[in-house]
Amino acid sequence: MAGGNERSMKALKEVWKRAENSLCADCGKPDPDWASSTLGVFVCLSCSGIHRNIPSISKVKSLKMDYWDDAQVQFLAKHGNAVTKAIYEAHIPIYYYQPTYNDCQVLREQWIRAKYERKEFTEPGKQLPYSDGVKEGILWKRGRDNGQFLPRKFLLSEREGCLKYFTKQDAKEPKINVKIDVINATFQPEKIGNPNGLQITYLKDNKTRNIFVYHESGKEVVDWFNAIRSVQFHYLKVAFPIASDNEIKNRLTRNFLKEGYMEKTGPKQREAFKKRWFTLDHRRLMYFKDPLDAFAKGEVFVGSGENGYSVQKGLPSGTQGNFSWHYGITIVTPDREYLFTCETETDQLEWIRAFTSVINQAMTPQEYASKCLDAVSFPS
Repeated sequence: MAGGNERSMKALKEVWKRAENSLCADCGKPDPDWASSTLGVFVCLSCSGIHRNIPSISKVKSLKMDYWDDAQVQFLAKHGNAVTKAIYEAHIPIYYYQPTYNDCQVLREQWIRAKYERKEFTEPGKQLPYSDGVKEGILWKRGRDNGQFLPRKFLLSEREGCLKYFTKQDAKEPKINVKIDVINATFQPEKIGNPNGLQITYLKDNKTRNIFVYHESGKEVVDWFNAIRSVQFHYLKVAFPIASDNEIKNRLTRNFLKEGYMEKTGPKQREAFKKRWFTLDHRRLMYFKDPLDAFAKGEVFVGSGENGYSVQKGLPSGTQGNFSWHYGITIVTPDREYLFTCETETDQLEWIRAFTSVINQAMTPQEYASKCLDAVSFPS
């Protein structure tokens, strides 16, 4: 018996160390140490917990702590991540968002359920709830002024190229009607306070408008997210006919590069620093008095290094404004310097890393066109 167990463990380790099994099959996290004995995939601890919630589909075991018999090891050897992904990920729409280990729980759970439980990607041309070009339903939306979440009817239309929402079910005119090409959507469960919280943003008069929504069903809110991406993809295919699918995919919804509190001072740099919530959305740095504000109180364009933009650690010598946080950051633009302070050195370094990643990228023609935003100063 002992010899058989040693033989199984040796065979298990050989399968485990295959290059194809070095990343979690579902989120891409390195060094997964769990596996599904019924699906044949190697997964990380976090994804194994999601698999455990669908026991009729997947039975997971620890590769380090649990016993694997010969038949189970042979099953893993026959399958593994490459073979199983070829089955369950054979026909993923290019616009479908495939989450990583940095994404929130609802995105990762619905991705796993879509693959193995609902088998959404096993057949070509399968009708999917986010691929119709139109989606209508109720989302709970946060009121701009009262902060209450109330049910609102939303309508997404590929034919009209827009997203609408209505304050009443029978309303004929929408409260908003937003073109699909100016919309972004990103999951914000912590900020919104709901595990299925979704932040929808769009440009209004060259300013960013935020809408915060959620749905009780994780599947429904992820379907909305991917429906927005689907409509955007097909709209951009028409607008940019010579662009490749991957080029268009990279222009769909995007996660914010960095969010969090910093202190800021005014344009004269003599005012007291005030604590504000900041969001870096690629080249737009916005600040809000409250993380759930509908509109930013100020925005600044962050250009590229070759156009005179840079980020520096610390504040200029002789900075006069009073500040309580001591880890400074200076953003240099062709017109002025913006001064911020962070509470911790970790925050400071993370912000500098985010700013640097943007500044190191060459600007696109579209970004040159929006460069006028750099003239927008942060009011105090």
